[in-house]
Amino acid sequence: MAQSQWWVKRYLKAFCKGFFVAVPVAVTFLDRVACVARVEGASMQPSLNPGGSQSSDVVLLNHWKVRNFEVHRGDIVSLVSPKNPEQKIIKRVIALEGDIVRTIGHKNRYVKVPRGHIWVEGDHHGHSFDSNSFGPVSLGLLHAHATHILWPPERWQKLESVLPPERLPVRIQED
Repeated sequence: MAQSQWWVKRYLKAFCKGFFVAVPVAVTFLDRVACVARVEGASMQPSLNPGGSQSSDVVLLNHWKVRNFEVHRGDIVSLVSPKNPEQKIIKRVIALEGDIVRTIGHKNRYVKVPRGHIWVEGDHHGHSFDSNSFGPVSLGLLHAHATHILWPPERWQKLESVLPPERLPVRIQED
């Protein structure tokens, strides 16, 4: 009996040590390096959720890639909603700071993206709450860069940074 209690104590001690090391490492990884997220809604169709309401893609979000606010036109990014800080949205980067973009339904026909901001839009125009509704987005709201579709298995793929030709900025700021 004493020997079985010894094994239980030893097991619990090892478990606790592992637990108190693994949890902070996992939390740090998920917060700073990468995590997964389920994409809901139709705003990014056909790139994400092409099946409509009956399917939800799960994507890999890479926090590391946006740590220095380095994004490119065509990237699919996750960001904190400028209208609801409790919500994260996923959109495509259309224009970078200094670019002039032709808007779709915004109060101004053309907008020059201010310094420290980006212009984001959903791929499914008319079904997307994006910069055409709330204007340029501060780079400080960037959360992550969506790099891969992980679920469903038949859609597993790397997400390409492609800007639709009809959404090219009118003038691109030279770096």
